Amino acid sequence: MSTVLDDIIVGVRADLTERMRAVGHKAIIERAAGAAPALDAAAALAAPGPVKVISEVKRRSPSKGALAEIPDPAQLAAAYEAGGATAISVLTEQRRFGGSLDDLDAVRAAVRIPVLRKDFMVSEYQLFEARAHGADIILLIVAALDDAQLHDLFQQSSELGMTALVEVHDEAETERAVDLGAKIIGVNARNLKTLEVHPEMFAQLAPLIPADRVKVAESGIRDPQDVSDYVAAGADAVLVGEALVTGGSPADAVAAMIKAGARAGEGVV
Repeated sequence: MSTVLDDIIVGVRADLTERMRAVGHKAIIERAAGAAPALDAAAALAAPGPVKVISEVKRRSPSKGALAEIPDPAQLAAAYEAGGATAISVLTEQRRFGGSLDDLDAVRAAVRIPVLRKDFMVSEYQLFEARAHGADIILLIVAALDDAQLHDLFQQSSELGMTALVEVHDEAETERAVDLGAKIIGVNARNLKTLEVHPEMFAQLAPLIPADRVKVAESGIRDPQDVSDYVAAGADAVLVGEALVTGGSPADAVAAMIKAGARAGEGVV
């Protein structure tokens, strides 16, 4: 029986085939080689200080449907940066999330902080594509890749100068991410097979991640209190999309989350 993740990847592969027809493998490698060097996202996310917020440009999701139109991704990203975001996540999957590589281009041109291409990576072509469009970080979802694929894509992203955010959902996946040597490990509270959210999952998995890795809490973040709870459970960073695109001022919302995280880090809840 196919899962939501399986269905998404079928669409991702179909769209990837179309893009590969338009821009061949050799051409995308050349474009990646000609891009400006990637920013050191691992250093930015591991830097001392309050919780790091990865703010997301996200129009819709499979679980909630339409979230926000976002006619100007660059303007939104600039607001995130002004609010103190450490990095910007840009959804580039089109069918379920309404994103595109054009959004990635727009955001990259608008901000000076690291940019994450958030998509379902299944091919090295997508890594060259990400680099060609200015991404500094790519997402590797452990649940979507076997060990060989995960290792190869992780190694290739490093060779391209990018940081991999390696996403896990359970104990077995966390062990795979740790063994891989991932510096940035994201615990997604959303089960990608059922789309249910279990916020307690971060607290369960965080102790399995070594202290020298950056722990990112993903999904289930609605407000500053949720950020505070994740920081209290050991999060170094949070990835937030829906709460930022559906709220009021994006800059103020990011700043409030950072403030809440700082208080939690100091033991003030």
